[in-house]
This record gives sequence, structure tokens and C-alpha cells, in this order.
Amino acid sequence: MTSEIHPDLLRHLEAGYSLPSLSVVVIRLVELASDERCSVNDIAGLIEKDPSLTVRLLKLANSAFFRGSQPVVTLKHAILRIGFRQLRIMALSLSLRDTFPMGKVGVLDYERFWRTSLYRALLAKSFAHHLGTCDPEEAFVGGLTLGVGFLIFFDLFVKGKGVDMDSGLDTLDKLLAWETERFGVDHRKIGRAVLRYWGFPEEIVDCQLGYKGGTTGPLARVCESARVLSNILLRRSAGFHSLFREGNEKLGLSDETINDIVLATFEEVQDIAESFRIEMNKEKDLLELMEKANRALSQISEKMSHLQQEGSLPSFEGLSGEQTAGQTYVNETLQAVAHEIRNPLVAVAGFAKRLAATVDPLSKGGEYARIILEEAVRLETALTEMTRDRLAKNTG
Repeated sequence: MTSEIHPDLLRHLEAGYSLPSLSVVVIRLVELASDERCSVNDIAGLIEKDPSLTVRLLKLANSAFFRGSQPVVTLKHAILRIGFRQLRIMALSLSLRDTFPMGKVGVLDYERFWRTSLYRALLAKSFAHHLGTCDPEEAFVGGLTLGVGFLIFFDLFVKGKGVDMDSGLDTLDKLLAWETERFGVDHRKIGRAVLRYWGFPEEIVDCQLGYKGGTTGPLARVCESARVLSNILLRRSAGFHSLFREGNEKLGLSDETINDIVLATFEEVQDIAESFRIEMNKEKDLLELMEKANRALSQISEKMSHLQQEGSLPSFEGLSGEQTAGQTYVNETLQAVAHEIRNPLVAVAGFAKRLAATVDPLSKGGEYARIILEEAVRLETALTEMTRDRLAKNTG
């Protein structure tokens, strides 16, 4: 049964009801950065009133995120590199991260929440860059803030209330349905209300609707794809090839591009995590992704072994009917089976090859990448020989 909630909750949230406050300096910065008459000196003078924000913006300007050719050493140069508009939303994002605690409270692990959010944000930024459909920096902020409504939802309805959140709520659809059934509102609606109150641009606010599909703009669709891929990236149970299937089908990206995006994400994440005060262990996360790739190879190897068993692969023997038609059918079936195996195999091999070129070959990650690549090459050779031998047998 749906619990009673205040009928005007969303309207009150949009007015700031029960919401934590962002930095006073940041709120003023949002106003100032939107004023066409303000100068770099005006903005620098305001930011300097918050030494912590000053240091973090300097780190951000020098991070791989903005890819400057020369390091910046002054706040004015950092502001120019970041840009007025992006400075506004980046400062909002930094302040938003500071507004919530870290650690674990009940079922909510804040550390994991922000780590996942940061990976999602970097993926969204890269997708936007490759697709050219929306601004990459806005995509970063849209991805970073996509789950913020759940933090408010947790504070309002779960924390300290004795509410039991079923572990079966493992997909967004299930979670939103449960929230609506239990409390009459879901965290995405709350997210729209609070982001609007905090002054985020409307296109970023609308990213909260991305899960609804075609009714949203390109920024929301990019952030939704980043949400799905970040879940695949970080969940141990997710299959490695799902990364490529999602990127191929939803964004039209090639396997090579997806590999580049994933590895670039790991390159950037540690650097930018410092600006957001998020504890990050990219080596551990990368090794877990490599373990996914290794499990994918094991599954491919098992499938090939099964197919090599007597009767598992199609053959011309025993088929009735006209010989040429039967032979064509068998050969086409063989090619389809090989294609089904080769696609994930090529994806794993491409990932391992690119990874091996970016990590220290003597490191644990470098050694693991080499082993995965060697196994992928071995399996691809075996698949080619297996298919060729059976085709030769059928045509002999």
C-alpha cells in the first residue's frame, strides 16, 4: 500500500524544503558567472574567499579532464581554462559532493555511490565527445548528478526510519516502482526538484528523465547510456561483452571506440577524484574488469569445446534433400556459429591489446593483460581452424 506523503512535497523541495545547503560562495558564483558584465577578476575575487574551492578548481583545471598543454598556476588562468559556464556547473558539482557525508549509513554506501557517479560522469563525457550530440562537460555533470535524487530520497524516507529496502531492487525500473508504490514519489522526480532548486541548467535537470527513452534530448540519452555502462563496468556479475553490445546498439559506437572510452575513463578517474574528494582505487577496478574479460574467455573456451564434440557442429551427413541446398545451409550455419563466438572474442582481444599498450608491462595489470591477449589469440586461431576443418569436411 502506498504510504502517505506530503501532497506538495515536490513543490516544497523545489523551494528548498528539507534540503542541505550548498556553499554560499558557490551560490554567489552561480549568480556571478551568469552575469555577462562580470570579469575574471570578479570571479577570482569571489572564489578566493573559499581556499578549499580555490585549490580544487586549480587541481581540476590541471587534470586530464581539461587536457591543457601547459599547467596553470593562478586562479585566473584556471578560470579561463575552465570557462565561465563550465566553472559554474563544476563549482556546483564540487559543492554538491561536499554536501553529503561519506562512509556507509544503513544500506547506503556513500563512497560507492560517488565512485559509481564519477565513472558514469566520465563515460558520459566521452560519449558526448565521440557522438558530438551535446556538450561533453555538461554530459559529465549530468552523469555525476544523475543519482542525486536518491540521496535526498534516502534522507527523507529511509535513514533512521526502519525501512527495509529489498535486495531484489537491483534495476532502476524495480527501484522506481518500489519507491512510488511505497512512498508515492520516486527519486528521479525528487532529483529534478532539487537540481532545479540548486540552480543547475535545465538540460541537466532533464537528464533525470533519461530512463524514459525517446522522449528526452541527446544529453539525457547520453547520460542514460553512461548509467547502464557504468553498472556493467562495476558490477562483478555483469558480462564483459555487455559493454560492447550496449555501446553498439544504443550509441552506434564501434568496439574499438568503446575500448578507447573505457580505458580513457580509467586514465582520468584517479586525477579528477582528488578534486571531488572521492576515494578511488582505479587499479582494483581495472583488475576486476580484466577478470570479467578473463571469465568471458573461459566461457568462450567452454562453448568451443562443446561445439567440437561429436554432433555439436552441423554437418552435411544425414541431411536429406538436394545436396547443394543442404551444403549451403550447413555452411551458412557454421559461419553463423563462428560469428557468434568471434564477436565477443574480438572485443576481449581488442581490450587486452589496448590495455597492454597503456600499462606497465611488468605490473600485475600488464602481466594479466598479456595473458588475456595470448589466450584470446589462441582461441581465435582455434576457432578459425575448427570452422575451416568442418567446412572442408562438408565440401570434401
